[in-house]
Amino acid sequence: MQDNRSGTRRRGPNASTPARRAQIVRAALESFARHGFERASLRDIAARAGVTHAALLHHFSGKDELLLAALAQREDEERATAERILAAGGSAAGVLGAVLREEFKDQKYQRSWLALAVAATDPDHPAHDFFVGRRARMRTSLNDGRMGTAPVTADDKVTLVLAMMDGVRLQALMEPDRDALGVLEVFMRALITPGSADGGG
Repeated sequence: MQDNRSGTRRRGPNASTPARRAQIVRAALESFARHGFERASLRDIAARAGVTHAALLHHFSGKDELLLAALAQREDEERATAERILAAGGSAAGVLGAVLREEFKDQKYQRSWLALAVAATDPDHPAHDFFVGRRARMRTSLNDGRMGTAPVTADDKVTLVLAMMDGVRLQALMEPDRDALGVLEVFMRALITPGSADGGG
């Protein structure tokens, strides 16, 4: 049905469903991991999602919007995984390594993530605000405290955790046989103070 004033097609009540959008976002995550953000195409994402190119554009305006949706979904899944681990009695220090464990099985995904994180340091990159906001979201789970004999603020802890995560990603790519995640758990035990629990990845 056409809107005579705008000439645009009106969407019916069932034109955009959460399930279909989630399906497309999962396909976008796969495509970005396989090809990287720059080389991933909307047609590849549509094919992975089992929808037409036109149907994908009915739900998302383009790759920038898809990237932000994919990053948000990835973060939500990491948070849910962390909550399950803690609810099952897992240690707070071991949560981050458990969240990253599946990622570390796929080196191409790791490289794509690191390339995206570096590219997003450009303020004009579509994911820049997401990565900047990641700090604020992580801060809520890390209390102020002490590390060794030195006081460490929650903001300092976020800087250390994010730097450690990317460093461990890089080291795991350089030396796949080394247990980089084991070192991460040791680091987190030293960083986390009683009453705090890191749930990010």
